[in-house]
Amino acid sequence: MILPVIKYGDPILRKKGARIEHVTPAIQQLIADMCETMEASNGVGLAAQQVAHALQLMVVDVRDVKDRPSTLFLNGVEADPREHMPLALLNPEIAPVGPPVEGAEGCLSFPEIYADVKRPESVEVKALDKTGQPLAFRCGGLLSRVIQHELDHLNGILFIDRMALEDRLDLKPKLDELQTETKAQLAQKVKRP
Repeated sequence: MILPVIKYGDPILRKKGARIEHVTPAIQQLIADMCETMEASNGVGLAAQQVAHALQLMVVDVRDVKDRPSTLFLNGVEADPREHMPLALLNPEIAPVGPPVEGAEGCLSFPEIYADVKRPESVEVKALDKTGQPLAFRCGGLLSRVIQHELDHLNGILFIDRMALEDRLDLKPKLDELQTETKAQLAQKVKRP
């Protein structure tokens, strides 16, 4: 089922997600719904907060991106990232590998808003997979950037928090407009019986 994507201005985007202790049928359904929502939205990543669930859960799929390569190493051996997509990560933890690089980012919760953000080029990732089994890998390029972006969401951090101040000031009118629209929609929902 395609879920509504939460937009900037909704307080749930600032909420840190709870750890997932057990992979229940409800969690498996949420993962499936998030994958479907991400695909329908032409996204490469989606955090649970973006579909109104404050959980430590993200889905990622970089298969369709041709102009921004990704790398993946499983047990020290290079693997084709496309063969492992879509990827669900529960309770993810990362460790940066290498220096930060600047790269363009957007976000489904910020339609039509883009900016460059500095992030480590590669990261080591530890998480549980969609079945609750431990998963560890190193990734680089776009896959690394997407995982870091979504991990920020799981901790209530938004990509605008990582932008250069100058970029954020340039985008302030768009951000204010989006936030105002979102808050007005939330107020309408509260007024309905």
